[in-house]
Amino acid sequence: MPDIRTGLQGQTVITTFELSPGTAQDLMEALEDAYRDFISKQPGFIAAGLHMNDAQTRICNYSQWQRREDYQAMLRSPEMRQRNKVIATLCRSFEPVMYEVAAVF
Repeated sequence: MPDIRTGLQGQTVITTFELSPGTAQDLMEALEDAYRDFISKQPGFIAAGLHMNDAQTRICNYSQWQRREDYQAMLRSPEMRQRNKVIATLCRSFEPVMYEVAAVF
């Protein structure tokens, strides 16, 4: 389970996916499969959450990693490169961005 707090040692990555309602479920399944079968087993993985808006036009992925390098190594792996090729066919765009938690209320 993600631990959202300031001062957390680690790396937070938020990825937003833009898509059409027609591919929303397929993309969600691809992301769930990736987390269950591969990403969650990678060194440095802490936790993640997937969120879909009501219109099924955006998915947001919140993930936490022990180190930035752990996340980058996962992305560079042959397995994830192949999965990202499939994911790219299911959405208009996706963009992972690294963040630090600035405040929690």
